Amino acid sequence: MNKMYQKRPFYLDKITPFIGVDLIKVLIGQRRVGKSYILLQLIDAIKAKDKTANIIYINKEENEYDAIANYRDLIVYAEKRIVPESNNYLFVDEIQDIEKFEKALRHLFAKKTFDLYCTGSNARLLSSEIATGLSGRYIEIPVHALSYQEFLQFQKLASGEESLLKYIRYGGLPFLANLKLTDEIAYGYLQSVYNTIILNDVVARFRIRNINFLNRLLEYLADNIGSLVSANRISDFLKSQKIKTTPNIVLDYLSFLTSSFIIREVNRANIKGKKVFEINEKYYWEDLGLRNSLAGYKAAEIGQMLENLVFSHLSRLGFTIHVGQLGNKEIDFVAEKEGKKIYIQVAYLINDDATKEREFGNLLEIADNYQKIVVSMDKMAGDDYRGIEHYKIVDFLLDDKILKI
Repeated sequence: MNKMYQKRPFYLDKITPFIGVDLIKVLIGQRRVGKSYILLQLIDAIKAKDKTANIIYINKEENEYDAIANYRDLIVYAEKRIVPESNNYLFVDEIQDIEKFEKALRHLFAKKTFDLYCTGSNARLLSSEIATGLSGRYIEIPVHALSYQEFLQFQKLASGEESLLKYIRYGGLPFLANLKLTDEIAYGYLQSVYNTIILNDVVARFRIRNINFLNRLLEYLADNIGSLVSANRISDFLKSQKIKTTPNIVLDYLSFLTSSFIIREVNRANIKGKKVFEINEKYYWEDLGLRNSLAGYKAAEIGQMLENLVFSHLSRLGFTIHVGQLGNKEIDFVAEKEGKKIYIQVAYLINDDATKEREFGNLLEIADNYQKIVVSMDKMAGDDYRGIEHYKIVDFLLDDKILKI
């Protein structure tokens, strides 16, 4: 466990209030976003406050823990290491790789012997197994790739357009701080991460045979960031590429991919009627670097990638996010939290009257008084337009207080 790491206080601040609380703490998120190192940061915080703490740490990605294959193995391993008269803390990294792990958590939780923490990289498995076996006895903390602010900290860079473009190009996986940010080196690493996620969390987990179809589906999603898509539309496109499929198969594969956190689904909602539509959703990537390692970085797609960044920022801050539907017009994001809403439009540049009318005009048609924002890469952004706030993307990503919740 003696590993060096850079602190991520955003997550430590979320978890610290639950140390010693009678709940299982579950960190969820895509592989390689830094969940393991957040656990190590948490362990050090506990040791600093509790000098006699007995820490039991299991990382299922390391070979030395291969013998812990099922829930019985986990119970035996943990209970053999209890230290009486001490506070015992159990940390299990990538717990979904332990068969029927929820039985072990339920047993250990009932015994009240351990303060329990675990991480996982499969949303479907964790939500179904933990919710079924441990309803009301756990708290889930999502962990994401580095925010832009964290990226600057890890890479030791100053904020500005140059560093933002590096962030867009290479993404926010923490290990990149150890590598030279060139396409050859960074994308070589990112391609290996992509393969690990696809093979371990999708292909092996869901027993997928048609890996070529899976990769072509991901390529389609990489090329259609921020576009409304449907299973029928994807199926028709893949058929045009001589790939046999059906809308139902597409839906299954999309659910497999979202469960691994590599992509995220956003549904449409009617702004006036609050109805959530079940077709024509959007998909965004957890990490743009992974997307670019698959599809290539293209400057012409910067607008799509800015939209992905805004989605990631809102998601990290805990907003519930929909695409807004207002008649035949669209609002990029309707972000909700604590009973309030924020409407956000994202554009590359507001460089002509038509773009200004589209981005600001759509927001002006919303009758309520919730905050309305346009985000772009314009260097002169900052002035309001008829009550609608306009922010440079760099400022928006660095200042959480812009969002008035």
